[in-house]
Amino acid sequence: MDRSQAPWALRIAAWAVVLFLHVPLALIILYAFSAEDKSYVFPPPALTTQWFGVAWQREDVWAAIRLSFSVAAWSTAIALVLGTLAAAALARTRFFGRDAISLLFILPIALPGIITGISLRSAYHTLEIPFSFWTIVIGHATFCVVVVFNNAVARLRRLNPNLIEASMDLGADGLQTLRYVILPQLGSALLAGALLAFALSFDEVIVTTFTAGQQTTLPIWMFQELVRPRQRPVTNVVAVVIIALTFVPIVLAYLLTRSDEAPNR
Repeated sequence: MDRSQAPWALRIAAWAVVLFLHVPLALIILYAFSAEDKSYVFPPPALTTQWFGVAWQREDVWAAIRLSFSVAAWSTAIALVLGTLAAAALARTRFFGRDAISLLFILPIALPGIITGISLRSAYHTLEIPFSFWTIVIGHATFCVVVVFNNAVARLRRLNPNLIEASMDLGADGLQTLRYVILPQLGSALLAGALLAFALSFDEVIVTTFTAGQQTTLPIWMFQELVRPRQRPVTNVVAVVIIALTFVPIVLAYLLTRSDEAPNR
């Protein structure tokens, strides 16, 4: 290929990928306004906003949203604590088995969700732990920890050790160094990890299916509505809400990590 034509070819390829990824999302938004409530007809015979009002009044939708928010919040909080502590232990110290432990931390998000779900369900059964809100939280925390850990360990490895040494030389103790030196340097990385963890937990369905019991999070509600639909456009309306809710934290996390690409000097 001629070098002068390469940029145009790359642009076409990039836009093709963008369309491939986002045209289905555009169709979901379109069908949220469809007046047809039984099947998907393209183009929709008519457009309406009535389904947004219907979705607003359905208590099962609100119950699923509240449960998903609570699970995501607790999973993110647990992931922040465990992921940050693990990153602090592995970032700047060397000991036997460090690489193996790092691999074990990353493994839950690399494994297929169905494997994680089956393993958690087996563990709950073996330990005779009944399904509850907390079994979902534990299941989500297993992969949320990885997101926080990856962000925190990358930032800690780029942190200039001279800052810590200077803090100690000036008389600061360990807690003061943590509060005034380390945490400000980690702040944006932890916030980005928390936003991504929240978004992942909020729309997780596979692990939730194996750990929820009779509880219904929003993704599970949507799956049930697709299998046995009552009002098909309502499902699309809720999908639009999920797109909006997850889009914001993902964009914020992207902007935060992008602004921190330059290493500390």
